[in-house]
Amino acid sequence: MSEVKHALTQAGFHLAEDADNRHPGLRVMPAPSGVLIKWTASDGFTALAAARSRSSGDAMKAIVQAAVSGLLVQLGHTVTESPDGAHLLVMGNSSRPSDP
Repeated sequence: MSEVKHALTQAGFHLAEDADNRHPGLRVMPAPSGVLIKWTASDGFTALAAARSRSSGDAMKAIVQAAVSGLLVQLGHTVTESPDGAHLLVMGNSSRPSDP
């Protein structure tokens, strides 16, 4: 998990530390099969997207997920989207030492 956090931080993504979605940013959480990544938009962005249309927020979420996924795939990780589309799952890699 620390390798994923480090890569995202180095690429300029803001990582939110709390798990309750109170602050905007990316959350990196441990999962049994790897690492889950979820993006939470700021209140200002959410209000702006709601004023324009529902699709604006969905489009931005897709852009953030594509950027995160693309970065991690370039670094050799396997990345999939959760069935509900709310998270990215970075699969554990048995050829690398596991993160603490």
